[in-house]
Amino acid sequence: MLRGGSLKADKALDRLQFAGPSGVLPSERRFPDGAHFRIEIPSVEDPRVLEAVLDAARTHDIVINRVSQGSGAMLLKEVELRDMAALGAEAGLEVSLFVGPREGFDIGAHARSADGSAHFGQLRGARQLSYAVEDIARASEAGIRSFLLADIGLLTVVVDMQAAGELPPETVWKMSVMMAPSNAAALRVLEQLGATTVNVASDVTLPHLAELRAGSLLPIDLYVESPDSLGGIVRGNELGDLVAIGAPLYAKFGLRNSRPLYPSGEHLVAEASAIGREKVRRAAVALEWLNRLAPELRQSAAGAEGLGIPSIATSTSAARPA
Repeated sequence: MLRGGSLKADKALDRLQFAGPSGVLPSERRFPDGAHFRIEIPSVEDPRVLEAVLDAARTHDIVINRVSQGSGAMLLKEVELRDMAALGAEAGLEVSLFVGPREGFDIGAHARSADGSAHFGQLRGARQLSYAVEDIARASEAGIRSFLLADIGLLTVVVDMQAAGELPPETVWKMSVMMAPSNAAALRVLEQLGATTVNVASDVTLPHLAELRAGSLLPIDLYVESPDSLGGIVRGNELGDLVAIGAPLYAKFGLRNSRPLYPSGEHLVAEASAIGREKVRRAAVALEWLNRLAPELRQSAAGAEGLGIPSIATSTSAARPA
C-alpha cells in the first residue's frame, strides 16, 4: 500500500501475514498551486442545479473546484449561460459545458445503436462541426471559459482558433469520458493536440492509473463514483490512493442508481438538483476517507491557478467582435 503500517487494517494484515494491495509509486506531479487534487461535480445542467450544488457544498463544508454539464451549452438560453458564469466566478470554480450538437442528438440512428454508441459524442460532417464552434463562441461571449469535448477534430479547430486570438487564451479544453483513452500513448496524443485535461475510464486499476500518469503531464479526470451508464463504480474510500498515484487529478463524483439526465430541462430540474446535492455529499464522504487514510494530500482552494473560472459578461452583444 502507499501508506505505512500505522492504520488498523495494515496492522491486522501484517500480524496475520497477509499482503495488502500491491503498491505503486506515488506521482510527484502537482497542479500549478502545488495541490494534489481537485473536486468535480458532473451533470450540473443549469443555474438552478448549480445553486443546489453550491448550497450543498456550504452545508458539507467542502470546496468544489469544478462543475461540468452534459446536455450542452446549446440548450441553455444566453441569460442562463451568463447566470452560470456569474455563479462560477463568484464561487471561484470552473464551469465546463458540453458542446453541441452531437451525433447522438442528431437525426441519424447510428450513434444511438449498441454498436455505434461510441460515436454518440462526435460531430458528423461540417454542418455539426460549424454548429459546435458557434456553440463555443456563443458561450464564450457569455463568460464561459471551459468546454467539454468528445471529438478530436473539434479540438484541433478550437485550439487553432485560440492560437489565432479568436477564443480566450485561458479557455480550458476538457476531453469527455466518451473518448477516454485506455493507454498512455492515446493520452499523450490528446495532450499533443491541445487538450487541457482528459477523462479516463472509471474502472482503472491503480497500476493502470500509474501508467497513464507516467505517460502525460496533463491533469487526469477520474470518476471516483460513476453513473450506471459508465459502470456504476463506487470507490470513494480509495480516493487517497487514486490521488496519490494520479496527481494532479480531478476527482469526479457521479452517482450510481440515478436517472440519466441528458438532455435536461424544466421537467428534470428538481431531480437533477437532488442528484447534484447527493453527489456533493458523496464527495464529502470520500474526503473524510482521504483525511483518514492520506491526510497529507492537499486539495486546491477556490479560484486556484489553471481553473477555467468564468468571466462575468455584462451582455452577450457587448462581447461580440465588431
